[in-house]
Amino acid sequence: MSEITFREAIRDAQREELERDPNVFLIGEDLRDPWGGAYKTTQNISNVVGNDRVINTPIAEESIVGAALGAALTGMRPVAELQYLDFVMRAMDSVVNQVAKVRYMSGGQAKVPLVIRAQGGGGKSSAAQHGNSLEAWLCHVPGLFVAMPATPYDAKGLLKTAIRMDDPVFFIEHKMLYMTKGEVPDGEYTIPFGVADIKRKGEDVTIVATSRMVLFALEAAGELEQQGISAEVIDPRTLVPLDEAAILESVHKTNRLVVVNEGVERCGWAAEVAAMVQKCAFSDLDAPVERVCSLNVPLPFQPDLERFVLPSVADIVRAARMTMGKV
Repeated sequence: MSEITFREAIRDAQREELERDPNVFLIGEDLRDPWGGAYKTTQNISNVVGNDRVINTPIAEESIVGAALGAALTGMRPVAELQYLDFVMRAMDSVVNQVAKVRYMSGGQAKVPLVIRAQGGGGKSSAAQHGNSLEAWLCHVPGLFVAMPATPYDAKGLLKTAIRMDDPVFFIEHKMLYMTKGEVPDGEYTIPFGVADIKRKGEDVTIVATSRMVLFALEAAGELEQQGISAEVIDPRTLVPLDEAAILESVHKTNRLVVVNEGVERCGWAAEVAAMVQKCAFSDLDAPVERVCSLNVPLPFQPDLERFVLPSVADIVRAARMTMGKV
């Protein structure tokens, strides 16, 4: 095992897949060396595989996605990068009406082995147009797979799986995770979609968290332990498909649930999980499901206001205590 950053895990996964399969190529803005992308996730790749497999584009998200879709339909395996998840809005017609629907509308005759990588989330004072968490939009579109890794291990294993799939995958990387570190196997490995990971076992309350919020949930679980509350932290890793069985099994044990997601609360992904548990495990619940999400306002630029709007460790601790009747 080697300890590497989240950024290095993304970079290594792409380079290894490019070297393994000649049909894989990267497409997006400023991906070639020496720049290596806005977040340096493609650095030292074009130097290895050549510029013909790392394609720089204009600032034109719909064209990036459209070109990648066309390549995928002809047998290539493109990995397209959008510099910010917010910019998917410029390509939503292609994503929703083409990428997600082609396989269904062709009766399964057409495959769409396309990965769209994008950086989401707040925490860098990126403000209202560069810090959104829009995963709920993408989960709402039938035909798309959605992955949100929280650790370098998960990032590398899930991205390699995504590149090898025959269906379109939105791969969302939180911009505040790139410098976090974790152990990653030195050899080849992949992680299947639809399999959650229990990041911490517990007995009193289940906390389901996504992306950067997994790290917040683990910190909150440590604080709760000091208060005599044992929290189980589950990272679904992929939102579509969702490992409902793992969540339901944990709730059956703990009888309480907190769902943590950085998207805004209204009509968000956390609401979907809460509804699923209310329907499938209502008799197991000893308290209402708590949601910890961003407030329903545009993300502020000012750092203190941004922190106020985004979910915090303290918010998670408070929600868990609410389910225990200790607030």
